[in-house]
Amino acid sequence: MQLNTLSPAEGEKKSRKRVGRGIGSGFGKTCGRGHKGQKARSGGFTKIGFEGGQMPLQRRLPKVGFSSRVSIITSQVTLSELDKLEEKEITIDVLKQHNLVTKNIKRVKVMLSGEINRAITLTGIKATKGAKSAIEAAKGTIKE
Repeated sequence: MQLNTLSPAEGEKKSRKRVGRGIGSGFGKTCGRGHKGQKARSGGFTKIGFEGGQMPLQRRLPKVGFSSRVSIITSQVTLSELDKLEEKEITIDVLKQHNLVTKNIKRVKVMLSGEINRAITLTGIKATKGAKSAIEAAKGTIKE
């Protein structure tokens, strides 16, 4: 194989359209733009989404996205934060007293982050699978 014998694959390169080169080319006179109108003129294209003054589709449709209102009343704590508390029985009220969650929180979930070295009882608080096994390994219990 020589460098001077290399060429693109068959059908890979397409010759450019030469417009305005006579009637026989198929793209003479109007150059494939048709007769008159905005698209026939030079610079005659509008911005994307413009519908001739009609309210564009992207503005007619409602905004998308969702922010869960449950997340406003939900919070999470870690095992290392629970380990710092002196109480044996931990409820949401205890967490509020120690400023681990804000006052409007109604649901709390314990995450497996850090470790716990003493037995605690969680009441009305959920825990992840890993956090649950860590609490039970430390002789603690969970009452949901």
